[in-house]
Amino acid sequence: MDSGQDRENLKIFGDPDTDTLRQMSRCLDSGGEKGVLCADSHKGYAHPIGGVVAYRDRISLSGVGYDIACGNMACMTDAPAAEVRKNIEKIMDDIHHRISFGIGRKNPDRVDHPLFDDPAWKMPVLAPLKDMAREQLGTVGSGNHYVDVFVDGRDRVWIGVHFGSRGLGHRTATWFLKKVGAPGGMDVPPAMVEIGSRLADDYLAAMELAGRYAYAGREYACRMVVKEILGAGILDEVHNHHNFAWKERHGEETLWVVRKGATPAFPGQKGFVGGSMGDNAVILEGIDSPASRDALYSTVHGAGRVMSRTAAAGKVKWKRGRPVRIGRGRISRRDMESWVRRKGVCLRGGGCDEAPQAYRRLPDVLKEHEGTVRIIEELRPIGVAMAGEDVNDPYKD
Repeated sequence: MDSGQDRENLKIFGDPDTDTLRQMSRCLDSGGEKGVLCADSHKGYAHPIGGVVAYRDRISLSGVGYDIACGNMACMTDAPAAEVRKNIEKIMDDIHHRISFGIGRKNPDRVDHPLFDDPAWKMPVLAPLKDMAREQLGTVGSGNHYVDVFVDGRDRVWIGVHFGSRGLGHRTATWFLKKVGAPGGMDVPPAMVEIGSRLADDYLAAMELAGRYAYAGREYACRMVVKEILGAGILDEVHNHHNFAWKERHGEETLWVVRKGATPAFPGQKGFVGGSMGDNAVILEGIDSPASRDALYSTVHGAGRVMSRTAAAGKVKWKRGRPVRIGRGRISRRDMESWVRRKGVCLRGGGCDEAPQAYRRLPDVLKEHEGTVRIIEELRPIGVAMAGEDVNDPYKD
């Protein structure tokens, strides 16, 4: 198979590796009309993370992926920055205590939301998941998912979160992938459903519900931190997701655009994009340009990995729910904590697989997208909360 580097229907930002290029080429060979690799792209399950593919009459289940509607939300608060800095240790303790991080965790506070009245819950794939979804609403999960405290250039305090549809999204995706007989592994063609088919209609309804669910969870987490932990108000917010399929108009064509780990960035549309646990995040806005149109109005969703989780943290076997390390990684806990400490970040949880050294630097990645987005705010983290390294995350999507 060709690498895809010279395809006329593929727009490339940055310098993706050969495996990522081949994976995108496979997606285009499976019915993709146009493709985009953002500068944070890397290999994923059958579809690159940081990859965008537009289809005319089909949707890629692999492209949306397991964490349907994973996304980012940032809230600007009226909390006094001096007070937050002074109390950051306690604030981060409270965040890690009040919000549930990790696989299969439940929210101790029952969250009622209108989305649970949606008739889509009667679908055979969703009905058995409703109680679990209700219990997990507002929980964060593991991997690269987080709740962060930031300050911007005008010393205003922001809360930012990154997570998706939790067990609801994963089990929904698993059900549909099994239904179409999708092969396992990463180096396989993406699994498709044809627009207009009953299966596609069911999938779109389930995907939309998972999208509403993910939005509700992020809103709950942000409001919990701002109102109950900081005792503050919300002045502004930016909210977007990046594992989804959208029906969009591009030029003279109506296309289904699947973005996996890529942020929609239409002219004037704002997005919150985080870096690693020790790096600044940004609020950005899409602008109109030929390059933006070539990018299908898409941009990065983060900094992008430069090494796998196993390479970063070493190989781990899980016995009776506990990690047993059987191979050393390239990054030690000491190295990770030293980096974060130098940046002035108060860390709760986190593992070496998510260390800043395992990621690109966000400014370098954004520079590759110059002329398609503009930076509105730069946010410096002062507190980061994630699941601990003793959490087994089998998905990592």
